[in-house]
Amino acid sequence: MNSLIVYIGLAVLIVLAAGILIFQFKKSSGTKGLFRAGEEASKIIDQAKSESQKIVGQAQNQARQKLSSADAEFERLTQDKRRKLTETERRLVHKEENLDRKIQGLDRRDRDVTAKERGILQKEKDVEQEEKRVAEIIKNQLVELERVSGMTQEEAKAVIIRKVEDEARLESMQTVKRIDEETRAKSRQLAAEVISGAIQRSAAEHVVESTVSVVDLPSEDMKGRIIGREGRNIRALEVATGVDIIVDDTPEAVILSSFDPVRREAARLAIQRLVLDGRIHPARIEEVVENVKAELEDKIRQEGEAAAMELRVQNLHPELIKLMGKLKFRTSYGQNVLQHSKEVAFLSAAMAQELGLNTQTALRAGFLHDVGKAIDREVEGTHTELSVDLCRKYGENEAVVAAISSHHRDVDFPSFEAVLVQAADTLSAARPGARRELLENYIKRLEKLETLAKGFEGVAKAFALQAGREIRIMVDAGKVGDDRAGLIAKDIATKIKNELDYPGQIKVTVIREMRAVEYAR
Repeated sequence: MNSLIVYIGLAVLIVLAAGILIFQFKKSSGTKGLFRAGEEASKIIDQAKSESQKIVGQAQNQARQKLSSADAEFERLTQDKRRKLTETERRLVHKEENLDRKIQGLDRRDRDVTAKERGILQKEKDVEQEEKRVAEIIKNQLVELERVSGMTQEEAKAVIIRKVEDEARLESMQTVKRIDEETRAKSRQLAAEVISGAIQRSAAEHVVESTVSVVDLPSEDMKGRIIGREGRNIRALEVATGVDIIVDDTPEAVILSSFDPVRREAARLAIQRLVLDGRIHPARIEEVVENVKAELEDKIRQEGEAAAMELRVQNLHPELIKLMGKLKFRTSYGQNVLQHSKEVAFLSAAMAQELGLNTQTALRAGFLHDVGKAIDREVEGTHTELSVDLCRKYGENEAVVAAISSHHRDVDFPSFEAVLVQAADTLSAARPGARRELLENYIKRLEKLETLAKGFEGVAKAFALQAGREIRIMVDAGKVGDDRAGLIAKDIATKIKNELDYPGQIKVTVIREMRAVEYAR
């Protein structure tokens, strides 16, 4: 169609061009060529018409060809769409058939479920009726059991619960005993190896110190000079040093008595210097005592430094070093506290090394565990509390402070190093010859130990042995069984640990003996 329009347009343009030519020709040629121009114009017009018809014909042919092609293309596209629509319709019909089948299946399932629900409801009703019948039977049986046994249901429950508790307690006791025996068997060997190795490497001194000191004199005449005219010299010495000076029949010696070892040492050194100097009068006594006290302060510091150097304890605060040196002149149950601290430090470090623990923590905690005893006569509080406060005040590691706080089991052990410090403290205090105790306190401790054991049910007799380091308990065989005997031993040991203050450890032995006696008459 577009080509046809183009051709028609060209024909019209040709006709217009011919007309214009004719017009120009007439204008230029005048009237003479008018006829001839008209003929030529007619020819041109005829020619143009012929050409235009020809063009129009060609355009029509091309238009018909293109229209035929367009019809064929349209027919082809229409067939493709029709085929696709047919295929889509076929699939939809297939899906509809499948959906119909599924709906039919669901209808069948719905009918089956409905039937099953009815069956379940019926079974539930049957079960409820059966439960009611069983409950009635149980109720009747309980009534009959209560009548036959003479006990109510609650009473029977209580009896059963008590029986179960007794059986559970017995089984738990047996299990605890078995585990305890296994643990003891395994740990005893390892502990013995570690402790024996540490003790073999420790060279402890077996010396018990006293609260009195003896000062040797060159002659008996020196006693009179120490006493002075009307006792003024001895009074001046006692006032300046704070100790009691005893002048008795002991030949060529005077006795210094004081519970403060530092004062006693100052008095001893002052008397020795006065004897060597020969000038003994109140003014000289005060001068010498002041000098001795100043020198003793230096000596205390040197003792602390020497102890720290001997154990290779580094970076100690100067005040802690001074306090540790002061322990050189402090005793506990007759045991020198500085020597005891060194022993505990050495044993703790040795055992920590054997077990692969922190050696430095064990060493420092063992060395400083009793530093509070240097000031416990001046400040309120137990020596453990004072030791913890001092170590924390002077910048010791928190692990060291925690180990010190538990060395008398005032708190639970925070670490394995704390356990070693406590064990080393016990070893150092409990070794033969390390400590001594006043007879009165010793007797009271033994009596309290026996009284505590006798307070348990089933205990017939209790005997404290080996200076209070073991207690043997005789129990009534008719009241206490074998398993109960082990429980009593554990309970007594726990109560002793919580209520008594004692050095070392106490072994608790419970003896249960069954005797059958008959007489032949």
